[in-house]
Amino acid sequence: MSEREKSERMLPPRGDYRTLLSFRKAEVVYDITFRFAHKFLSKFDRTVDQMIQSARSGKKNILEGSKAAVTSKETEIKLTNVARASLEELLDDYLDFLRARDLTIWEPDSKEALFVRKMGRTEPQTFELYREIVESRPAETVANIAVCLINQTNYLIDRQLERLESDFLKQGGLRERMTRLRIQNRRSGGS
Repeated sequence: MSEREKSERMLPPRGDYRTLLSFRKAEVVYDITFRFAHKFLSKFDRTVDQMIQSARSGKKNILEGSKAAVTSKETEIKLTNVARASLEELLDDYLDFLRARDLTIWEPDSKEALFVRKMGRTEPQTFELYREIVESRPAETVANIAVCLINQTNYLIDRQLERLESDFLKQGGLRERMTRLRIQNRRSGGS
């Protein structure tokens, strides 16, 4: 099948969401948040469930959006945006945790933040890269690591949304593809 034929299929193939760096980073954020909430927050604190659900929503909406893309670019954009909003809520929860306890919030260019950003460029991005630090450091450090990783993930999702919107404007959605294919089929003598 030629590249043109691949690009003009009614239901184009969709890449595996696991290849998206935004998904892999969101998964790391979920794993850190799950451990953080259970280790550093009271089990009776409603924030435990809220933080875990925000982290889960960030990850799962990237997955769902990627899978929905086969039939709906609009749904992919909406779900990817929900992922972004969920992670922004989680970011604010971590910042609230630090601020309310008078703990240090790392400056973006602090040596600690730069170290985490460097780790964030390591491939593959998995929780295992962060496990030792997350399991051995105090809440202040783990929360700041999460803040750094959420900021990186949000940056990636913002770029992903820009690309999705651009692709939609250039290529349209399923209906436009179906119309183009019907017209091509008629012109080429198809039935």
